[in-house]
Amino acid sequence: MEVKDKKIGFVLTGSFCTFKKTIPKMKELIKKGAHIIPIMSYHAYSMDTKFGKAKDFIEEIQEITGNKIIHTIPDAEPIGPKKLTDIMVIAPCSRKYHVKISL
Repeated sequence: MEVKDKKIGFVLTGSFCTFKKTIPKMKELIKKGAHIIPIMSYHAYSMDTKFGKAKDFIEEIQEITGNKIIHTIPDAEPIGPKKLTDIMVIAPCSRKYHVKISL
């Protein structure tokens, strides 16, 4: 799939152990010409864990994307109605959840 000039909403959820593997994927998409709109769940945005400090992940993601992270429901609500993205990536997205939304 060609991602050049696509607006990709990249959502990080609370599976903190995946952040160090997921963030480089944002970089890859940017190198391919995608515009990344970072989005984090409440817990992903606010919790420090044994996998890292929330502040450090936030700073890294904002530096990589050049965008502030959307992390509140009021800030996220316009994404759909205003068609702010072409593609949404939910990371991680469990197989169980993927199956539910695919049916």
